[in-house]
Amino acid sequence: MINLALAYLRDRPLTTALNVLLLTISVAMLVLLLQFGNQANERFERDAKGVDLVVGAKGSPLQLILSSVFHVDQPTGNVPLSSLELLRSDPAVARAVPLALGDNFNGYRIVGTDESFAELYGLELAQGAAFEKPMQAIMGAKVAEETGAKLGQKFVGNHGFGDEEEGAQAHDHAAFETVGILAESGTVADRLILTSFESVWDVHGIAHDHDEHEGHDDHADHEEHTGHEDHSDHDAHADHSGHDNHADHADDISAAENVLQASGDGLQPELTALLVSYANASGAIRIPAMINRQTEMQSAVPATETARLLDLLGASLDGIRIFAWLLALTGGLAIFVALLNMARSREADLALLRVMGASRVQVFATVIMEGVITAAIGAVLGWLSAHALIGIARSNFPTLSDLGLTPWSPVAAEWGLLLAVIAIGALAALVPALRVYRLDPAQVMARM
Repeated sequence: MINLALAYLRDRPLTTALNVLLLTISVAMLVLLLQFGNQANERFERDAKGVDLVVGAKGSPLQLILSSVFHVDQPTGNVPLSSLELLRSDPAVARAVPLALGDNFNGYRIVGTDESFAELYGLELAQGAAFEKPMQAIMGAKVAEETGAKLGQKFVGNHGFGDEEEGAQAHDHAAFETVGILAESGTVADRLILTSFESVWDVHGIAHDHDEHEGHDDHADHEEHTGHEDHSDHDAHADHSGHDNHADHADDISAAENVLQASGDGLQPELTALLVSYANASGAIRIPAMINRQTEMQSAVPATETARLLDLLGASLDGIRIFAWLLALTGGLAIFVALLNMARSREADLALLRVMGASRVQVFATVIMEGVITAAIGAVLGWLSAHALIGIARSNFPTLSDLGLTPWSPVAAEWGLLLAVIAIGALAALVPALRVYRLDPAQVMARM
């Protein structure tokens, strides 16, 4: 019966192809929505785990969260170095992790930080050791994998947050040395390059209290800087302008330059943002209010801002999801019409099958199999297309790669989706199959 059903499908190739195409498109859209929603939620939860509050320059709270927690946007500006000690001295704060952003290597962001960053994300070294001196760096697992970085290898950073672009300014005068490679953690740290505050200052010619970094202290000839920030107990940090960076900046390079700018008297050490974890529940009530009302900084709660982002996307995603299901139902209707026409036009053939010994159930099953096979082909092609599209999009859109979307990570809901589409095909074939089941071979042969 399966071979006969396949023969009938091959007999009307254009109709079969159209039905398969409709189902393929609908399944691909539904799988993409499932994948995006599932992976985005998982990524947001992993990357924001342990971060109760983000403190940064005035601007968009969502932009602050995206740039400082998920590292997929431009920073809003800079905050004074004193903000680090202010928060770390507060008894309601368990941890304050400072960040210094602005440069990249092969599209991967270079983050100036201290040991508190590794503590926040529970990072472990797969090779080498943590940075201890200026211009030492440790690579995230994905960075090392994609760039082929090895221990002892040197590299230079470039202005901006994207890959090397035409006109990008490279810090050839200050090369980093890879001293460690992180074990894969499944967090944003896999896609980052970590270094110390001093390294960030030295790269941009910012004087600081530690004089042991000779050969890196005087780079004042660079009037535009990349926007790295310090985080640690060090007294001097990269100077940031405090101006908001907006999404309409010409490119990543100009955004980074706005994070670190020269003032009239030279560079003043500043930070990009602070990742805060509370020591007790009172901090959640008092600290955000204190930051927003008594300082020139702003505070943003990752859980709140990511929920707001998902809400903004939710309406659009729901609309796409409804459209995809309507498309799947349209595919089912097309199968129904095609099989109904087939049942009418091939009554003689089906009656002959009955005369030759085929039972009612066998003829009924043949028509059902046509609907099921059509739907199954469309479902499988749609599933494969969706995951392939994720891979293509990930390689062509850095933001999707930064979010950590992976192309071949199916979720349980996808199998339910495939079964639902196959069920649509079977239901679409039910009425034509019942018509065939009730067929009287004698009456059909008499009309011939």
